[in-house]
Amino acid sequence: MPRCPLFPRAAVLGAACLLALVTAAPTAGAAPAFGPLPPHNPYTGPQGTATMHGDTGSSDATPLPGPGAGSLTSRRVALQSACPTVLVGSDGYPVALCTPILGQVPTVHLLDPGTGASLAELPFAKGSLLGGVYAYLDDQDQLVAVDGDRTLLRIAHRRTASGGWELYVARSLSLRQAVPDGDAVTGLSPDWQGRVWFATGGGVVGTADDRTGAVHALSLPEGERVDNSISTAPAGAAVATTHATYLLTAAEDGTPGVAWRRPYDRGPARKPGQLSRGTGSTPTFFGPRTGTDYVTVVDNAAPTENLLVYRTDTGAQVCSVPVLKAGGSGSENSPIGTGSSVFVASTYGYPYPALPDDAGTSSPASADFKGGLSRVDVRADESGCDLKWDNTVRSSAVPRLSTADGLIHTIVRTPVVPFTNTTSILDSFSYAEIDPATGRTVRTRYLGTSSLFDTLQMVGSIAPGGVIYQGTVTGVVRIANG
Repeated sequence: MPRCPLFPRAAVLGAACLLALVTAAPTAGAAPAFGPLPPHNPYTGPQGTATMHGDTGSSDATPLPGPGAGSLTSRRVALQSACPTVLVGSDGYPVALCTPILGQVPTVHLLDPGTGASLAELPFAKGSLLGGVYAYLDDQDQLVAVDGDRTLLRIAHRRTASGGWELYVARSLSLRQAVPDGDAVTGLSPDWQGRVWFATGGGVVGTADDRTGAVHALSLPEGERVDNSISTAPAGAAVATTHATYLLTAAEDGTPGVAWRRPYDRGPARKPGQLSRGTGSTPTFFGPRTGTDYVTVVDNAAPTENLLVYRTDTGAQVCSVPVLKAGGSGSENSPIGTGSSVFVASTYGYPYPALPDDAGTSSPASADFKGGLSRVDVRADESGCDLKWDNTVRSSAVPRLSTADGLIHTIVRTPVVPFTNTTSILDSFSYAEIDPATGRTVRTRYLGTSSLFDTLQMVGSIAPGGVIYQGTVTGVVRIANG
């Protein structure tokens, strides 16, 4: 059925639907001991830069440090597109998946690592939903995505005879036998056997092996949608529908099956700043022993939502903790998970320019964007979890934690009217570093004013060398030291 073409739910509503202040350097002290990260998937690119959420476990944590102390610079790269996905391969070249404001055809850009400028671009078939938006880099630095024709693509880049660059489809596999007409893939992630797990908006989950051509799928219960991406770990694939969280496993031939299912409180209605009635989370694997001991999502309980933590092996619930109490209690973002800690950012009241056709009315009808960021720690004996701090940071991007520098990196939105929570097209946007031990903002750097810089809850990617690539509704902002 027709829908507004959206970007990743854990990150944005895209441009297809829209038409130096520097404070003191970080004083966070010794970096907290976070980790371990989820194990590196051998079928993806580098840890921290291979997927939108850093790794296939969607930890939103990275082993790479941010820009570090010193003066910061930023450069806006205008691509006339919203760019929610910026990944960096082992060769150091960023690859961005964007949707132009005009035409709305998903387009891959190969970026210059020195400037962020586009070196080559490749459009592919436009989808009716989220197809062709979520993607990851494989172990050959190829972008893996599903286009609007329900075809799994591996897009590579190479030098041309004239010395320039080109993007091309290295391999493809049709998923039409598994994905019905009118449906589209919303998330995909590889498993530890090299198969690609995928999930559709209509609730079909499956595996595809483009080495053999094998595709296997199952349908989740009627009425359950998958409006976020999915995550994979050695134990299986985590999928959050609009009703429940699942762990799925695959038989030797790739046939998927449900290991466990846990329903959650989906609330009485969609909240303002959310895109559907249900969790806004891409499920996050995290844990203090293996990096995937637990799976976490937020529910949609009203008036205060809860962070839910489950054991990965059994699905047993470890805790349900109210979060985002200081600001707005609603989120469309994937949580950060590392070690025993989880961080949740609020999107309650965020001014998306348009909503999916079937989003439904929100309750209340509208709200200010108050912001909010919460930290929850799982107790060592698994007897429950504790809210460590809760604040009103107005994060306008999906935050990312660096285990190397011990800081949370994000973008904050400042209202044009001081001391209010109102939003307008004249708001300002700044890069921010936050101490995860206290929730205190330790450094900011002004990026720009107006909707040209709106990060619309997209994810920033920390590249080698401390460079941050942050998608906006009009392109990419490149943030670096010096």
